[in-house]
Amino acid sequence: MGIDLPLIWFVIIVFSILMYVVMDGFDLGIGLLYPLVRESRDRDVMMNTVAPVWDGNETWLVMGGAGLFGAFPLAYSVILDALAIPLTIMLIGLIFRGVAFEFRFKATESHRAFWDKSFIAGSFIATFAQGVVLGAFLNGFPVEGREWAGSVFDWISPFSLFCGLGLVVAYALLGASWLIIKTEGHLLQTMRKLARPLLLALLVVMAIVSVWTPLTHQAIAERWFTTPNLFFFLPVPILVLLVSWALWRNAWLPDAHYAPFILTLVLVFLGFSGLGISIWPNLIPPDISFRAASSPPESQGFMLVGALFIIPLILVYTFWSYYVFRGKIDPEQGYH
Repeated sequence: MGIDLPLIWFVIIVFSILMYVVMDGFDLGIGLLYPLVRESRDRDVMMNTVAPVWDGNETWLVMGGAGLFGAFPLAYSVILDALAIPLTIMLIGLIFRGVAFEFRFKATESHRAFWDKSFIAGSFIATFAQGVVLGAFLNGFPVEGREWAGSVFDWISPFSLFCGLGLVVAYALLGASWLIIKTEGHLLQTMRKLARPLLLALLVVMAIVSVWTPLTHQAIAERWFTTPNLFFFLPVPILVLLVSWALWRNAWLPDAHYAPFILTLVLVFLGFSGLGISIWPNLIPPDISFRAASSPPESQGFMLVGALFIIPLILVYTFWSYYVFRGKIDPEQGYH
């Protein structure tokens, strides 16, 4: 029995995307929360909570994109052709946010407000574009032969735009729960107050998407409500309710600092698992599987050698950076 290279690479890419959503989600969420925090000193603290790690978080996005290019070239070409506009908008948002991140610390007081607005705009644009990409991906792509056969604006739909707004809510909750870990005093209490309404908003988003998706995608409805997928899917809504109850309770417990963030990560993972059940085993929805889109085994095997070397290094570096900069942020600390 040989090694199932397409499946291994499918898992690597899914893992990379999940790591990106988890790790870049909370620092994008901090930018989304900026309009709700007016004090310049509090904004300094918020930015300092991610200053040492934010750029490393995007390593996982590069990893996922490179893996898709080498292991599943058909999916790479179709997805990039179909989603060229929202992906470009996302990259512009990430670049603008990164520039604002660095320039804000070096700007004079009179110019800092401009970079604050730039940081907010870049965070919102990048997050909303990622949500639109997710919604368009679920909608699927028309393919003829080995080429995308859609139109340039197929990615615009009520469902994809709603997914964009939904991801804004999810990232904002991630940002608030991260700040519960890293901050103290007035800012900590502000984040605790925001966590509950953001959780309610996220639950509403998840409920709407859970109803909207099977009603508009017959193939996804069949996957959800036929065995064996039904047995995998049934625990998801129950776990969402249990985790949400625990998060609602822990958001206001004075000694609960890490629990809200961990529980929010579990909610994100549950949403991600629902997405996986919806499209499995397709990498190009609605009907091209990851095996049909895969590159030759020789290419995947060659890449796997490099991936097995680089992924542990990224994980070790990520763990070490978060370990070194653990704990609460001192308001007197500057940019790392």
